[in-house]
Amino acid sequence: MGHELWFTAILNAIFGPAVAGLLAAISRLPHMGFVGPADPLHPIPDYIAGEILVLLIIIVAAIILRTRLSMENPGKFQMAMEAFLEFTRNLVDEVIGHDGRRYVAMIGTIGLFVLICNIEGLVPTLITPTAIVYVPLGCAVAAFVHYNYHGIRVKGVFGYLRHLSGPMLAIAWLFLPIEVFSNFLRMLSLTARLWGNMLASVTVPGLFMTLGLNFYGYLTHAGYAFLSPAGLIIAIFAPVIFMALHVFEAFLQAYVFMILPALYISLATSEEH
Repeated sequence: MGHELWFTAILNAIFGPAVAGLLAAISRLPHMGFVGPADPLHPIPDYIAGEILVLLIIIVAAIILRTRLSMENPGKFQMAMEAFLEFTRNLVDEVIGHDGRRYVAMIGTIGLFVLICNIEGLVPTLITPTAIVYVPLGCAVAAFVHYNYHGIRVKGVFGYLRHLSGPMLAIAWLFLPIEVFSNFLRMLSLTARLWGNMLASVTVPGLFMTLGLNFYGYLTHAGYAFLSPAGLIIAIFAPVIFMALHVFEAFLQAYVFMILPALYISLATSEEH
């Protein structure tokens, strides 16, 4: 077991034995051997701990917001959350249209969760959970299940299959498997886009810091000490620039993870004309 984050260590100390026992019990079921804990002493990995921390932040923030709601004198936090709510409502109204407000909770929650996961790693001693592929995959699966559920809810099972079968029954045998495959590709696309961008945002600053320090060391030992500050400049300022880009990318990817599921809901629930 490598170094684990402080919050992960706390969770493993409190819940580790119970989690390890549960995973071990599930692994004894037929064809479920892969579920067993890789490390029984530390069954909760850092990325799971990071997600739990984000959930706790959202829950605590919601409780604080609920206790401080005010119509006459709203605080800055309330105004920020109201602005986010209005942004989400406008997004679903524009993308989904009629009856879009019923999806505000899902779209807003997943967007907020992804955003906080994206920027969590900027806090020292924490990580960016969305830079681990399992987290974007889990979010993508949630979006996939959600929009297909509402497609079935609105159209019924057979109506939704008819929707996926294309405009003409004669080509349904060709259209249906293509549509099913493209729906799974949506899930993979959501996963790869978020994971790849956040992995790059996490990795690139460290690469430039290492490059700058190595450049500094090379210039110093090669007799070009008067140029060595260039290496320090790269090591210090390049990561700062890329961390600022990390913040921009965090908001951008959270927005993408809101608008694409909204679009998929629209496509799944729309009425054919």
